[in-house]
Amino acid sequence: MSEAVPSSTGYWKKNQQRLAPWLFLAPGMAMFVIYVLFPIIESIWISFHDWDGLGDKVWIGLGNYVELMGDNSFYTSLKNNVLWLVLYLLSIPAGLAVALFLNQTVTGIRLYKSLFFFPFVISQVVVGLIFTWFYAPDFGLFSKLIENLTGQQIAILADERFVTYGIIVAGLWPQTAYCMILYLTGLNNINPEQVEAARMDGAKGIKLLWYVVLPQLAPATFIAMVVTVIGSLRSFDLVSIMTSGGPYGSSQVLSYFMYEQALSEYGFRMGYGAAIAVVLFLIMMIFITLFIVRMLMQERNS
Repeated sequence: MSEAVPSSTGYWKKNQQRLAPWLFLAPGMAMFVIYVLFPIIESIWISFHDWDGLGDKVWIGLGNYVELMGDNSFYTSLKNNVLWLVLYLLSIPAGLAVALFLNQTVTGIRLYKSLFFFPFVISQVVVGLIFTWFYAPDFGLFSKLIENLTGQQIAILADERFVTYGIIVAGLWPQTAYCMILYLTGLNNINPEQVEAARMDGAKGIKLLWYVVLPQLAPATFIAMVVTVIGSLRSFDLVSIMTSGGPYGSSQVLSYFMYEQALSEYGFRMGYGAAIAVVLFLIMMIFITLFIVRMLMQERNS
């Protein structure tokens, strides 16, 4: 008499192909829930409370958001983040231009690739220190150059008019290198037959780039766009290293403003900091959603 096959074994054999992908996805999904989804929900919950991080939470509803709408520092940080977002996007065409240059077969191209790749591998803290010295009024190269051209020195990081632009330039250096890497990878995967066919039809220069090369680089452009937007909106480290939000809070961004309110000497206002974090998260989600919708529409049209 043969033994009966356990029901669990029979169920697995019948549904193995359907269940196997979920078993492979389970660890990643668990990490996403624990380290991404849960903190987002917890931050939203904390934003409705007055909390110092140690004592009891006091429910205040939308009180933190109402206070935020009347805080001048919030609008300064928001304005600077918009400025970061607009100017940071320059790293995408700059990265494409560098990638097109480095995609050539010329003598010493590996050395050039190493030099352009270097900003990507060094820490943002190091980048901030380098540009702080670069802008230094007494001995900085940029300051000396401006002095030779105009006859006077400009303290970039101490001037409210220029400080945010100076930090953004520092951020563009490694971000351009990152976009360059994405586009170099995309250029290596371009179909050479399409390029040759376009050249036989008389396409060259800008037309070849616009109608043949760029459409094939759309995945790299999408990744570069999303990463650049996220990087511009969470630009904390450079601001912290180069100016600490100064002078007089003029270079603050939302991420640094959040840190300043929640974790610094301002009183450990965790609820208020969480409200700033929620606003920053919503701004990121709006931009990323727009990019995804646009990409899906382009794929459907093509």
